[in-house]
Amino acid sequence: MRRRTYTRDVSSPQISVELSGGDVYRVVVTEPRGTTTHEVIVTAGDVARYAPGATPKRLLEASFEFLLAREPASSILSRFALPVIERYFPEYPREIKRMV
Repeated sequence: MRRRTYTRDVSSPQISVELSGGDVYRVVVTEPRGTTTHEVIVTAGDVARYAPGATPKRLLEASFEFLLAREPASSILSRFALPVIERYFPEYPREIKRMV
């Protein structure tokens, strides 16, 4: 399996992912205009469904890259479960598999 590498220029948002506890992760997006913080629930089932073989951290990084390509960080919900992305963006399951 070939892994894709995504590079960002200096002005691109920086995405930081930390485990908060259990299935809850804290995602911080830092941009020149400011910083946003998000709490996201990612279960083992979510990883198996959206990105088999990936870590929850990598799935979240790719998920935020996906979201930031479509909307500003300030428009991303501050708390949500990962499958919520699919409600807003039906192409998410297909696209995220290619990104991870």
